[in-house]
Amino acid sequence: MSSPYTVVATDKAPAAIGPYVQAVKHNGLIYASGAIPLDPVSMTVVEGGIDEQTQQVFKNIGNVLEASGSSKAKILKTTCFLKSMNDFVAFNKIYAEFFGETKPARSCVEVSRLPKDVLVEVEFIAVEGN
Repeated sequence: MSSPYTVVATDKAPAAIGPYVQAVKHNGLIYASGAIPLDPVSMTVVEGGIDEQTQQVFKNIGNVLEASGSSKAKILKTTCFLKSMNDFVAFNKIYAEFFGETKPARSCVEVSRLPKDVLVEVEFIAVEGN
């Protein structure tokens, strides 16, 4: 039986660390798994705090978008997970820099724990095409 979707994979973003894929495409939409601040080469969490981790998350998202044949301007919705809402202002600054004039719909919540004890994770839904 063939899959109802196409898997997106790139070595420019961290490989999945569980039974999932980086993203899938279906009916013109891209559904991305949560991006955490792993360096795609070493597969280790980047050093630093919320600023460095958020920058790495968006670098990884950019590479998944590129592999998907899309762009940040085509992101419809993000779901953002923060270990602490005390990081909300710093996270928002980098989030705003990444998206520029584009402003997708968004949810942002504090969670008690994230994979590999990172400070931030972001998933998205986007439209295919640049």
